[in-house]
Amino acid sequence: MSTEQTTAANGFSYTLTRTLDAPVVKVWRAWTTAEQYARWAGAAAGSVEMDVRPGGAWKATMVTPDGGQFPLTGSYLEVAENRRLVVGMDVPGRPDPAAMTMELDEKGDHHTQIVLRQTCDTTEERDMAEQGSTVLLDSLSAFLAAGTRD
Repeated sequence: MSTEQTTAANGFSYTLTRTLDAPVVKVWRAWTTAEQYARWAGAAAGSVEMDVRPGGAWKATMVTPDGGQFPLTGSYLEVAENRRLVVGMDVPGRPDPAAMTMELDEKGDHHTQIVLRQTCDTTEERDMAEQGSTVLLDSLSAFLAAGTRD
């Protein structure tokens, strides 16, 4: 696994790039199947719901390391199976969802390059989102390395 991390010149965007030891189809399923997502993303059991299609809704209750829980909701803004997923997250007081883009690219038989991108409104929001996305990629990498059932 390799990792690359960059912050855009405007200071409010980030891009995280990793090469994962799994084929694209397994990475896609891990990210878009409620049962698999709950296992690696730190969601409370039974809290993940996904309607993976443009305009489809998702929700999950995330669990922090100290046991705290916080609910998240949103929708899928763009879905190109096994290639690109744009996920919108509802933010209280904000009219438009915060969008995160995930792109997948097959690199050989069993490797996938994953790129996560997000543009935020403030440096603080960017730092929090980037930290959260880094944790997600770390957890996804460990989940895929442990092997998953299809």
